[in-house]
Amino acid sequence: MKKNRITVPALILLAVLIILVPLFWQKGAAFEGSDGAGSEMVNEMAGGGYEPWFEPVLERMIGGELPGEVETLFFCIQTGIGVGIIAYCFGYLVARKKYSGGMDDRTKVESKACHEV
Repeated sequence: MKKNRITVPALILLAVLIILVPLFWQKGAAFEGSDGAGSEMVNEMAGGGYEPWFEPVLERMIGGELPGEVETLFFCIQTGIGVGIIAYCFGYLVARKKYSGGMDDRTKVESKACHEV
């Protein structure tokens, strides 16, 4: 238990340092997303003549770009759905192991066959 008292705060401190150190180390640096960099690289490789194949459906519906807040909302909803799916899968696996006595289906069949002989 004493090991956890040291490990958990140390990991939290490490995570905070990983977040904050680049901000102070690279003063004035532009921390942008990869979308803009990818578009610039495609334009550079295509010689500046690249045109996107389609435009986003919601941008077409509203006749302009989505506000940043709406994009953030959609990203948060997508993240919540993904976390919910992952949590359900982990819960399912834990419950399956708990209620099967720690044996999976193959192990049950093998042990049942051994006891019948």
